[in-house]
This record gives sequence, structure tokens and C-alpha cells, in this order.
Amino acid sequence: MNISFENPDKINGLLTVTVEEADYKEDVEKTLKDYRKKANVPGFRPGQVPMGMIKRQFEPSVKMDTINKLVGQKLYEYIRENNIPMLGEPLASGKQETVDLEKEAPYTFTFDIAVAPDFKIELNGKNKIDYYNILVDDKLIDQQVEMFASRMGTYEKVETFEGNDMLKGDLRELDENGNTKEGGITVEAAVLMPSYIKEEGEKKKFDGAKLGDIITFNPRKAYASDVELASFLKIDKEQVKEHEGNFSYQITEISRYQNHAVNQELFDNVYGKDAVKDEKQFREKIAEGLKAQLEGESDYKFLLDTRAYAEKKVGKLEYPDELLKRIMRKNNPDKDEAFVEKNYEESIKQLTWHLIKEQLVKAHDIKVEDQDIKEVARAAARAQFAQYGMSNVLDEYIENYVNDLLKKQESVDAFVDRAIDSKLTQALKKSVKLNEKEISLDDFNKLFEEK
Repeated sequence: MNISFENPDKINGLLTVTVEEADYKEDVEKTLKDYRKKANVPGFRPGQVPMGMIKRQFEPSVKMDTINKLVGQKLYEYIRENNIPMLGEPLASGKQETVDLEKEAPYTFTFDIAVAPDFKIELNGKNKIDYYNILVDDKLIDQQVEMFASRMGTYEKVETFEGNDMLKGDLRELDENGNTKEGGITVEAAVLMPSYIKEEGEKKKFDGAKLGDIITFNPRKAYASDVELASFLKIDKEQVKEHEGNFSYQITEISRYQNHAVNQELFDNVYGKDAVKDEKQFREKIAEGLKAQLEGESDYKFLLDTRAYAEKKVGKLEYPDELLKRIMRKNNPDKDEAFVEKNYEESIKQLTWHLIKEQLVKAHDIKVEDQDIKEVARAAARAQFAQYGMSNVLDEYIENYVNDLLKKQESVDAFVDRAIDSKLTQALKKSVKLNEKEISLDDFNKLFEEK
């Protein structure tokens, strides 16, 4: 077998594979002999079918499969051994002539190869990149205390309605004269939160209302959605149009949500039994957690800024556009040409960063082990539990959740990428010159709005 590679413009490669009979003959004969052993043909004992009959029936397809497999194997071996930085996959070349396998060898196959642009990127102490240290101030800690206290809060009965209170009351449909409508809708203990009412006029009718008051209002105006109105009136959505008049609502209960007191019970719920003894320790523990969390946000912004810096330093790279578009079309057979044109530029941006990151990862000898993947998965699990206010989940539950996540290949791939990004970020923080800036969380978030 002979393989040659042409790459005159450095980005469009043409790989030619010439297959001789000796390359595939032995494998074809071996396969045909196996077919003969297994063939079940009437009139012949197993294994005794004439080889001529086997060849007539199976040799063309066996020959084709063998050659295709052989060409694919040798093609990728050649690319790997010669360190050709291929993008995507080989495509049958437009220069490929029809190969007639019924004729005698040799057979020639040609493939178009998209080759990555040649460039070098190095980041070291000569390169200055911004790094934002987010301040953990009293405002942030207060917000976190408020969040924890709110999650453990309860409803308490009150006498007078205020903004976000929840009401219960007896709801009765009225006729055009304002009297209870005979045969109209009646709902006892109907739950209502006036703060959710969209129409200001209807909402204001509940301002300062007291226990026992009767409010006349129009639910149709209060609820823009037929689904919400039907749920409130306890009727089917199709019946809503029959009940668009006023209703009376006599308040039988007013409930106000009260945050949990900042006390030992709250400390224990958030951080575990007796892990925190007083409010001072509670705030210190919160500050510690916020610092770690915000460092992750700072690292994320740093990697984004490093990407922008590196892309600017590398400049515009030349790609084999037409060939990459062909690959994109092949990978998205259900999409049209417009999809390729619309998404091509963004795919090139992502590809450029991928190639830059590959060089940086190699330069810093970054390797990801199973333990790294597990640790990223644990962090993701803890963050997910924390969203629901569960910050002291037992390690056993975390491990079980992680093990379930790692059963899915798409999850593993995502964790590998995050582990690489994490290790690369830490390596780059040590290798480049950090232009450190202190910043509030509000101002830090504005940095993303400016993009």
C-alpha cells in the first residue's frame, strides 16, 4: 500500500491511498473460508460448499468491506504517525475517480483533509491579564443571612393585610345589581395573593384590608390568564367566559411570611448540629463560603479574559473554509445550507479557542485524572443541592448522586472539560502577570452586561 500527502497551501490537504492486491487478498480469502465453514446450502454438508460458489455469492461485498476497512485504518494511522493536525474528518475528494473493484488492483482513493492553521501561542509573566477579586462585604453577608432565614421562614396569622400577605376568604359571584348571584360560583377558603394581581386598580382594592372585610373585585381583570382564573374559580378553562363579572371576597384569614429568627436552630439547619455557635461565627462561615464561591466567579472571568487576550494575540487565522463547511454539512444532514452559513463564523470562533487551549494545556502539561473528574462532579452536586438551601448534605448522599451522574457519558465529557478549564486557570494564574483589581459583586456583574 502506498500513501502520499499533499499540502501546498498548508490548510487544504489531499491524501492519496493506493491499494494493491497483496494488501487485502489474504484477509478476503480468510473471510471467505469462514463463510464456507458457516454456510448452510441445501445439498451440501456444512463446510463442504464449493469455494467457487462462495466466491460468486460473497466475494464482491467481502472485498469491498475489507478494502474500506483497510483504507480507513491505514489512513488514520498515517495521519497520527505523521502528526497531521487534521480538523474534523477526511472527506472523499472531489478529485476522486470512480473505483471499479471488479477490475484488477491497484485501486486509488483520494481524501480531502482540513488542516489546522499553524500558529504558536505562549502566555507567561510578560503578559498582563486582569484578575478581579470580588469583595465579601457586609451587604453580601446580610443578603446570604436573609436568604437562609427566608428559606426556613413560616406563615403567621395577622389582622391587617400588607403587600405580600396571603389571604383566604369566601368567594361569591355577584349579579349586575351587586347581590349574590343565584346559582353563581361559590368558593370557600379561596386562596389569593393580591401582590400577584396584574391590574393596579383591582390590586389597590385590597390595600389595608382587615380580617372580616368584604372586598368587591373583578377576577377577570385581576387574572390575565384563563388558566389562572379557572384555577382560582375552581372551574374548567372553557367556562371562564361565562363568569367575567364582579365577585365578593370576605377575608377569613391573613397570613404573613416571617423569616426564621437568626438563632441556633437556623445555624444548625444550615451548617449542621453545633458547627456554628453564634451569629458572629455564622457570618464568618458565610463569608468563608462566599469567598470560595466568588473566587470561582473570578476564575471564570479570568479565563474569559485570557481567551480574549490570546485570541487577539494570535490574530485572524486562515482556515480551509469550503472544506470545513462540507464537514459541517455532513455532520448536520438534517440542516440546510442556510444553517451552515449562519453558524459557520461562530463555529470558527469556538474552533480557534479550542486550538489555542490545546496548546496552552500542552504547554502546562495538564492532565486530567479520574479523581479530578470526580471532584468536579462533587462540586457540581454540592452547588445543585445548595440551590435548594441544602448546604450541609451528607457526603454519602453526595457520593451516590455523583455516581449516578458519572453513568452518563455526556456528563463525564462535561466534567472533563470543566476539570481541564479549572486546571488551566490555576496554571495560567501562576504563569501570567495578574493585574489584580478589587471590585464589588454588583460592579463585577456589570462587567458581563457590558459585553
